[in-house]
Amino acid sequence: MISLEGRVALVTGGSRGIGRATALTLARAGADVAITYLNSPAEAQEVGEAILDLGRRTVVLKADLSEAEDVTNAVEVIGEHLGALDILVSNAAGGGFRPALEVSPDNFAYAMNLNARSFMLLMQAAKPLLERGDDRPRAKAITVSSWGAARALPMYGAIGATKAALESLTRHFALELGPRGVNVNCVRAGVVDTGAIRQLPGAAQLLELRKDKSLAAARNVSPEDVAQAIAFLASPLADMIQGETLVVDGGASLHA
Repeated sequence: MISLEGRVALVTGGSRGIGRATALTLARAGADVAITYLNSPAEAQEVGEAILDLGRRTVVLKADLSEAEDVTNAVEVIGEHLGALDILVSNAAGGGFRPALEVSPDNFAYAMNLNARSFMLLMQAAKPLLERGDDRPRAKAITVSSWGAARALPMYGAIGATKAALESLTRHFALELGPRGVNVNCVRAGVVDTGAIRQLPGAAQLLELRKDKSLAAARNVSPEDVAQAIAFLASPLADMIQGETLVVDGGASLHA
């Protein structure tokens, strides 16, 4: 059983899907969990109440993480109200589904700012809370990437490109902050059946195809599957894993 007793976590985009599953998984493991949301206040409050019901502390913050000021404010509020930050999960994502040939400069800038730049800004703002000496358990930062970072998907050009940038930033922050007591890793989720992917044209066929390719179980990857991998990377069990991208897709990407 993974124990995160006494730890404080931040999960961005924590109101739905993988973010929600991650926030609740970390809370069940013993962590106090702050979450951010943008467009789903009722769902965010439900997650916050569920964390409180588990006996943990929480902060529920509305934040547009594509905006630098919102990123800085979120970290400051967590420091003030929870007094620490040991686990940072950069999960918030977006950018819209459209062909790469139709992505406008503004579309691409928004996707990059939300999916990749926000992690850079979070790490810069949270560095004083995350870094530590050998006398304290290591801090953990985990990014959430997607299948499109390494594969070409229809209507996914902007998101896929910016998720690939996120994976690269993960490695570079591991290089810079590893000696300062911080492990930085990434979870690349397979095709997960969430509300977001249901907006992708052809989503039903894609989900069925990936389920048939699974080598672990005759089902698609769930948000809870991804959350369990994140909890592992957030725990002391993963202290010697650094700068890696862990693929959670049931082995579907191993074969054509």
